[in-house]
Amino acid sequence: MNNNKERQEKPILLQKLMELLRQHQSIFKQERIYHRVVGLVLAELFAFGRHTVTQLLLVLGITDDDWSAWYRLFSHQRFQEKKAARVVLGAVLAEIPAGQPFVTGFDGFQVPRTSRKMPGSSWLKALGTAPFKPGLHRAQRFVEGSWLTPLEQGYSRAIPIRCLPAFTAKAVASPAPYCKEWEAGGRYLSWLRREMDQLGRAEQRILALADGSFDRIGMWEVLAERVDLVVRTARNRALFQLPEQTIGPGRPAKYGAKAPAPHYWLRQRKEFKIKKVLVRGRERRMRYRVKGPFVRDGLPDIPVFLLVIGGGKRPSGSRRKQYKPCFFLVSAVQKDGQWQLPLPLIDLLAWLWQRWELEVAHREMKSALGLGEKQCWNAHASILAVQWSAWVYAILVLAGYQAWGLFGGMQPPGRWRFHSQRWSFNTLWRGYRASFWQQSDFRASWTPTRDNWLKKEPFFAALNNSVIAASRA
Repeated sequence: MNNNKERQEKPILLQKLMELLRQHQSIFKQERIYHRVVGLVLAELFAFGRHTVTQLLLVLGITDDDWSAWYRLFSHQRFQEKKAARVVLGAVLAEIPAGQPFVTGFDGFQVPRTSRKMPGSSWLKALGTAPFKPGLHRAQRFVEGSWLTPLEQGYSRAIPIRCLPAFTAKAVASPAPYCKEWEAGGRYLSWLRREMDQLGRAEQRILALADGSFDRIGMWEVLAERVDLVVRTARNRALFQLPEQTIGPGRPAKYGAKAPAPHYWLRQRKEFKIKKVLVRGRERRMRYRVKGPFVRDGLPDIPVFLLVIGGGKRPSGSRRKQYKPCFFLVSAVQKDGQWQLPLPLIDLLAWLWQRWELEVAHREMKSALGLGEKQCWNAHASILAVQWSAWVYAILVLAGYQAWGLFGGMQPPGRWRFHSQRWSFNTLWRGYRASFWQQSDFRASWTPTRDNWLKKEPFFAALNNSVIAASRA
């Protein structure tokens, strides 16, 4: 009876987070490992400096104990990314009906490193350098796949599902094999399709969004069934008409007549159509045209459509004044003997805007959760530490989505309140901390520390007690 009363009094945000963590308990061999995982997840919320393992343990108040068991979560692979991803996927599928397409996006990102001996690190193009004079830096390369939540008033969120290493051929030796970006993206989509089939979603189609680095012949060839790909392509991509069916001797033709290059259609300005698409609460005027079906050079058996988006003016106040034209290849689906787009055109145009949410998620993982800051030099830990941060971000944002949707959340503090339509990440982190502060362990231990900073020690001890109590709730 008392336990039920405590659960009812617990804030909804905290309830959802603890439910997600309890769903992961079965993937760990021992209960104490699960408790350590819960402790580190909660410490990520209260670490206001660097998110190293040492700093997380200091947040928990573990200053005199042996820390080696906590580091073994990564070095001995006691946290298993693949099993955790399956649990996250199951929780995600509960948020979307089987009749709707499962929209996912995947993109590569870099984790800068300073050591030339870090496993998986290599010389890559430096971030933030000028396009006309690119530099080099030491980094690890990963490919992250996210679920994009259903659109509401033009808003969506990217919730990571898997984070796969994509180390180059010249990278320092590591347990992860050499892998190109598109190969990691193909593995992610194949895994996603298999897992959805096993979880009872075999009939649900997958719509995958990717940038131009994934428009490779191998990517299209490994595309699983019931997976539709929308990928940005080059302006001079070689396309061909579908071959005509002929009856007679000889091998049938693989390609039809050569089609104009994608940039050619920009000259036919009068043939562009215009639609207004709701993006983040605003209507965006988009000029577009759809051509095809075509076949790409090197892929005579995979029909695709060409979607051309014309340029235009950006909203007032933008740093850049113009949108540049862009071109996309879209998987063609055969219905009633005809090749069609996988989704209505207005839906495709709306989803193309949402791929930017992956970039937002990468920025927040690095800035708020310190992705890449953990000092793990073990060959396995150097990979798992990055995957850990992506997983922590996933469950924190997913719990926020389950509790608040896209437009709930708490009001920002202060007299002059400005609450945007969609809650921000700062609002989410503040909501978690406020939820914990409502618990008795936190309220009883919190005392002002104006004169003596050593009085913070009881607070850290209470934080450690709350971790143990929350994990057993």
